[in-house]
Amino acid sequence: MTKVPVSDFEARYRSDPDPWRFADCEYEQRRYEITMATMPHRRYRRAFEPGCATGELTHRLAERCDSVVAWDGSPTVVEHARRRCAALANAELDVGVVPDDWPTGHFDLVVLSEIGYYFDRCELARLATLAGETLEPGGTLLGVHWLGESADHVLHGDEVHDVLFGLEGVTHGGAYRDAGFRLDWWDRT
Repeated sequence: MTKVPVSDFEARYRSDPDPWRFADCEYEQRRYEITMATMPHRRYRRAFEPGCATGELTHRLAERCDSVVAWDGSPTVVEHARRRCAALANAELDVGVVPDDWPTGHFDLVVLSEIGYYFDRCELARLATLAGETLEPGGTLLGVHWLGESADHVLHGDEVHDVLFGLEGVTHGGAYRDAGFRLDWWDRT
């Protein structure tokens, strides 16, 4: 298996609009807070968040970014995210399946949050390469992944970050790790 099929996520979101409890789970809220606190720049021009799910992190990113492009492969969850972010003129939410689809233009922030372990190493490397190619000089690539085990994960969170560490043209800028998740960021050189 190269990646978890989008149809699996669509089915999950159709049966439960927030199956991972992004909106109210203490772990998720803490992860969002730490993600925002560790972003190395105070402000970003244009961000891309693939796998945006319900838009909880998207909403927070929009506070620090002039423009946020947020995608998910599930049309059902994108509609939920659009409602969550409806008041934000700087958030563009759409259906898109990375790495097969990728938005046009460049970004100074790409956030891979809780998405990398749904791909095998080859597909994840392809995704990371696209992120690197569209990241502006001085831009930030941010990876945040849970460290637990799940039957629907192709890779473990640590394996995801091993692949991201192999990306050329970026320098590791910093990290955070606890028992629940790890966060690493890289700067485009």
